[in-house]
Amino acid sequence: MGYVHLMPETIFSKIIAGGIPCHRVYEDDLVLAFLDVGPLSRGHTLVIPKEPAETLDRLSDESSAAIGRVLPRLCRAIMKATGTEQYNILQNNGPMAHQVVQHVHFHIIPKTDVKSGLGVGWPAGSLDNEQGQKLASKIVAELEG
Repeated sequence: MGYVHLMPETIFSKIIAGGIPCHRVYEDDLVLAFLDVGPLSRGHTLVIPKEPAETLDRLSDESSAAIGRVLPRLCRAIMKATGTEQYNILQNNGPMAHQVVQHVHFHIIPKTDVKSGLGVGWPAGSLDNEQGQKLASKIVAELEG
């Protein structure tokens, strides 16, 4: 399936085109998955759409669904191949959100122990009930509009 190239070329678009080799673990018409060359743990895998989109909100429903269908299967295969039982799924959108390659991608990062894999800081705040109701209403309106 061909996509119109609407964004700058990235390392991922070069991998999709076959210009840069990778250790492929899965491929179909819409999705490519391969081992990360800078892994956080053994089995760290990147899952990317073949469709060029910089962030998840710009990705088509078709490509999003294709990734959603394959993610659980990839997780199961990675768990069995690496002997791990726990993992993180990470997906960043935009430089402030720590996205380095400007092409949608999901990380599957096996977690073998507390120190391996992804370390996450979570500075949790609180949600005021009135503010929560207002924000939820705005989101619902955007979904319906």
